[in-house]
Amino acid sequence: MRSPHLSSRREFVKAAGLASGAIGLSLARSARSAPPMAQAPDPDAVLAKLLEGNQRFMNGQTSLLTRRRPADFAPLAEGQAPTAIIVACADSRVAPELIFDQGIGDLFVVRVAGNHVTGAGPIVQGSIEFAVAVLGARLIVVLGHDKCGAVEGAIARSESDDPLPGSIDALVKIIKPAVADAAGKPGDRLENVIRANVARCVGSLKTSGPILPELVTSGELKVVGGVYQLESGKVELLD
Repeated sequence: MRSPHLSSRREFVKAAGLASGAIGLSLARSARSAPPMAQAPDPDAVLAKLLEGNQRFMNGQTSLLTRRRPADFAPLAEGQAPTAIIVACADSRVAPELIFDQGIGDLFVVRVAGNHVTGAGPIVQGSIEFAVAVLGARLIVVLGHDKCGAVEGAIARSESDDPLPGSIDALVKIIKPAVADAAGKPGDRLENVIRANVARCVGSLKTSGPILPELVTSGELKVVGGVYQLESGKVELLD
């Protein structure tokens, strides 16, 4: 059985001018070999599934052996069709597959310190667009977390002219606009900036590039933000 999305995926590859060369061949192969889907996944249903998984994780009732054994990898060796994209922080304590209790092939995870999208460049943006346009994912979750060191660095950098070492300085500078967004808000400053950073990234994904905004406008693609609480394990969605 062939996926009804395969022709559109091939068209995307061609339209993007990527059908030639090694990169184009790789993208085309991914499109051809993606597992069949009866229809595009409903973003709200996918989000509800993730939140149910997070509840299981919080309750200590995770399905630890569900689609995580070596034998579960074999059926996906020829292609993938993740239903959700998680843009998460690279923090070692933030593992989306565990947090949402999902198995192999369910999530397309992009991780970068500070879970940042705006200013992160074509590597991050392109990875997300690939999962949407070629693999058919219809939900993007920007997942921040409390006690985020990258955001703490951005706050510290906003108060000092002393640069941080190496590329760390450039990284935290990308997050600095969120510090200004949260200025003057009541409550914990770090928490406010973490939320502002997630909200800024959600807004950027909804409006950036030729691929995502059109699908967001049509309702085919949903972009939401959330903050993961390290102690409780809860993912709280932002309004």
